Amino acid sequence: MCGRMALTLPPAAMAHIFEAAPANTLPEGPNYNVCPTNDVAVITGGPEQPRRMEAMRWGLIPPWYKKPNDGPLLINARAETVLEKPAFRDAVHGRRVLVVANGFYEWTKDADGGRDPWYITRCDGSPLAFAALWQSWRNPANGEEMRTVAALTVAANAPMQAIHHRMPVVVEPTDWALWLGENGKGAAPLMRAAADDVLQWHRVGRAVNSNRAEGPELIEPWEPSQEG
Repeated sequence: MCGRMALTLPPAAMAHIFEAAPANTLPEGPNYNVCPTNDVAVITGGPEQPRRMEAMRWGLIPPWYKKPNDGPLLINARAETVLEKPAFRDAVHGRRVLVVANGFYEWTKDADGGRDPWYITRCDGSPLAFAALWQSWRNPANGEEMRTVAALTVAANAPMQAIHHRMPVVVEPTDWALWLGENGKGAAPLMRAAADDVLQWHRVGRAVNSNRAEGPELIEPWEPSQEG
């Protein structure tokens, strides 16, 4: 799965990489500890609309929720069942986006049950693009509209299974246009695990276990002396 991420490049630089026009509402960076319900940077596009990089709330809110916490926090959607779930089945056909990040975190447990975090990036150093779905939600209390998003996950590839049994769907640059709907239909085959040589990771300090932690030290390689 994907429950935390980091976005370290300035929004303008990230928008340039994805050939997207940046919105004025993008979250300021860098953010080394992006958490659920935070705004994330998302690439939108389509057959007749130019690419745009904008902010969306991480945690999809179905239209029947009367308030954001009316049900489960839907930060991820399982690709294997996305066509069956009422919260996602319409979005997968017409509201596909890319969530962009420089890396994401996953956890393992030590012998005592302690949570050891790992920071995961692309081996080639380029940004990650996660396949995702978005939903507009209107607050019935005040009429305000909010765009919300969930990332797709699949069973982990062989190397990633050492850390977790699930992983986000990573879309390769050659497939961005297809996932966004710019190159017609047929995006379903993209909902698969990344090739075994796409991702790399290293252990980081447990400071990131707190959703209040911040700073570039969160992604630095962990040294045993840090935690005793």
